[in-house]
This record gives sequence, C-alpha cells and structure tokens, in this order.
Amino acid sequence: MAIDIAGFVADLKNHAIEHGFHVHDERHFMETYSLRQSWEVDVHPEDACGGPLDLHLSLDVDPRVVLSLQDRLDEMDDEWEEPEDLYRLDLYFNWQLPSLKVPPDLLVVSTDLAGLGGVEVPITVSANETIESIASLTDPSMRTLLVVGKCQVSLVDVLMAREQLCDELDRAKAVSAYLLDRVTGWLESPN
Repeated sequence: MAIDIAGFVADLKNHAIEHGFHVHDERHFMETYSLRQSWEVDVHPEDACGGPLDLHLSLDVDPRVVLSLQDRLDEMDDEWEEPEDLYRLDLYFNWQLPSLKVPPDLLVVSTDLAGLGGVEVPITVSANETIESIASLTDPSMRTLLVVGKCQVSLVDVLMAREQLCDELDRAKAVSAYLLDRVTGWLESPN
C-alpha cells in the first residue's frame, strides 16, 4: 500500500469547500536533499472574497515518518491489519492580515482565539512591528498580527480513508470569523 499524500491534499481542499472556504491556490514544494515536502493551500472564508483575511494551510511532510509507516506496512503479514497510530504529520493554519493601524491587545486576542481553537487547533498569536522602508520618517510603525494554528494528521487515518479534519476546519472557520469581525477596527486610522 502506498500513502497517497497528494490525494489527501485534494480531499482536504474539497472538504474545506464543504466547510465554507474558497480554495484559491495550491503549491507543492520538495527539498531535493532531504526529500521533505510541503503542500500549501490558500483559502479564505467564502464570505470574505477580496480580503482582508487569507488563510494558508500547510502540510509538512517529513519523509522519515512516511517511510517508517511504509516499512511497518511491509513488515505486516495481514494486509487487512491496521498499523499502530504512531505516524503523524503537522498541518499548520496561517492567518494573514494586512498591516494594522490600531493593533489589538495581544493578550485579549490570544485568550479569545485559544478558546476558539481549543486543543484540536492550538493557536499562537504574535505581532511584528516594522517601519515601512518607503514611508516618511514621521509615519508611525505598523503592526502585523501573526496567527498560527497547528494540528496533527494521522497517516494511518489517511491510509484508511478516515481523516476528514471536520472539527479542525470548523475551528479554523470560527477563528477566521473572529478575525473578520474585528479587522475593520484594526485597519482604521485612530482619531
């Protein structure tokens, strides 16, 4: 049996559509030296076409994990026997917003998003302050909000065609809705 990562990503895109996302782009990267792969899918909530929120799903494929599962499958005598659920890949949810003129309180946002992500999709929130290189020296610095969620994908569930990620996609939709509800205030100039 071969582990069909490309098929899983195609199913993930279709499943994201069922959970209220639009899929815009997909990229596949492979390091030639390590054979590590990354599958990236650009999505956004269907009610937010045209921005200001983007969500990038990124599946990090460690070849050692995939090869370990393949070795375990080759060792097994019974082709219907299911291997142990020890083989997992990381799936990242990366939300992107434009530079914010009125940055939010990171503690409040982190606390709110932790409740929405739950233990299924732990969320980290950070900010990056930069000064625009072309802007006037008198312009204030701009803050970019970085929101990242992470879950693990069971390769055994992928192999057995069970991995759907319904709860994770629902939580990603809730985080997206939270950010969309607040981003307009964060983008407006302070009075």
